[in-house]
Amino acid sequence: MQIQGEITKFRDDIGFGVIVADNGRKYRFTKSDVVNSDLELVGSTVDFVVEASRPTKIILLQGSPWTVFGPAGRA
Repeated sequence: MQIQGEITKFRDDIGFGVIVADNGRKYRFTKSDVVNSDLELVGSTVDFVVEASRPTKIILLQGSPWTVFGPAGRA
C-alpha cells in the first residue's frame, strides 16, 4: 500500500525517525529506508510503501527528480 505523510521526528545519532501518515497513523523508520536521504528529513513530505506494518521505499518529495534518482547514466 502506497501512502504519503510527513517526517515529524528524526534522531541522527540513533538513525531512527517517525512518519505521520496522511491517515494519522505513525510509523517508525530507519535512515536506510529512505531512498534519497541526502536532504533534511524532519518536516519533509514523503511517499512510502507499507510492508509488514513498516514503511519502506521512503521517498522525500522535495527538490527535483534528480534528487531521488540521480544523474542519468550512473549505476
